[in-house]
Amino acid sequence: MPLADLHRDRHRHSDRHRVVITGFGVVSPNGVGVPAFTQASTNGVSGIAPITGLDLTGLKSSVAGQCSLFNPASILDPAELRRVPRMIPMALAASREALEMASFRLHSDDLDAQRTIGVALGTGGGGLGFVEEQYREYFLRQKGSLYSITAGTHGNLSSELSIHLRLRGPSHVLSTGCTSSTDAIGYAMMLIRSGTIPAMLACGADSPVSHCIIKAFELMRVVSTRRWDNPAHASRPFDKHRDGFVVGEGAWMFILESLDHALQRGATPLAELAGYASTCDAYHRVQIAPDVTEPVRAIELALKDAGAAQDDVGYINLHGTSTEMNDRMETLAIHKAFGPRAPHIPCSSTKSMIGHPQGACGAAGLAATLIALRTGLLPPTIHLATPDPACDLDYIPHTPRQKQIDLALCNCIAFGSKNSALVLKRP
Repeated sequence: MPLADLHRDRHRHSDRHRVVITGFGVVSPNGVGVPAFTQASTNGVSGIAPITGLDLTGLKSSVAGQCSLFNPASILDPAELRRVPRMIPMALAASREALEMASFRLHSDDLDAQRTIGVALGTGGGGLGFVEEQYREYFLRQKGSLYSITAGTHGNLSSELSIHLRLRGPSHVLSTGCTSSTDAIGYAMMLIRSGTIPAMLACGADSPVSHCIIKAFELMRVVSTRRWDNPAHASRPFDKHRDGFVVGEGAWMFILESLDHALQRGATPLAELAGYASTCDAYHRVQIAPDVTEPVRAIELALKDAGAAQDDVGYINLHGTSTEMNDRMETLAIHKAFGPRAPHIPCSSTKSMIGHPQGACGAAGLAATLIALRTGLLPPTIHLATPDPACDLDYIPHTPRQKQIDLALCNCIAFGSKNSALVLKRP
């Protein structure tokens, strides 16, 4: 690197606030709450089961990653539940757990404290399932609802969190398909780095288990429709016999702060969020460009943003959807990004245990990676019985692996040619 570029790069890194995670919360198909999710994701416990609470008439797909142990009525009263999508009580539950872990206690009369934290919510489908119900009522019974606007459009969803939690900082929604929560977390990190605000609730939440959404995925031929003897085996990234992803839901929330702000509060950093990058193939609505140039560039830029080298990466949390094209293209991208070292880097797919929660999947992968960084146990890719010959990385099949890591990469790929990556470091 030329001397002038080196000085400029050093200045860029030293002139910004370091960002740390001080708390997180989880509502997941395989565990509600951080302790339950930690045990499940570490030990390879699946939360995929036959779909409940949905009329399956006309659908081939019959399994999903639903948060069946979560009780929305424990978060909101019945009147409120009728006014918001299912993802909102899940997001609130996970947010409160994250705030509690971070020792953020916001009192109703403390406006200054409330103004120190904002919301960056990443969601793909947002309230589409809620809107689907509203339109059903309208076309079948000619009944309308004003909540079709306040809860059915993405923009208001972050406001639900801000209102209930009394967070008066920026309240923004990022919806970029499957990279939504990765991008929301990256966006929150940039706000904190720039000094715009000292803390953010950066999160991903989605609940796309609805008739119309599943039917559309079936028509695209990307979702699993096979009748498995054991429904939990339906999501099997990188396996030769996979037949598509399994729709999932959930909420994974993080408290991000500048390191200075966290230390001033006496909070304990759980990890440092060190790098983020996003690119676009500008290629196709749903397909990945076959040269995988832009997924590779997103990885390289995220590492550069973190001031890290390829050799520093001790674990990769893969997008790993369980679709043939995505699994093969992501494998190729890792090979191109890491060269001869690629087959020797442990990596895994959280979706093998929870299905694909659409826009929330990046946050789910970050939560699993944060746990791995802290416990020294790398989560497995379960149900990888017969690897696809084109998928030849170290996917940590079946059981967790004990390995202490200092830096990890979380990779994400989305419809619309989008690619995003985050870098997580030991604090």
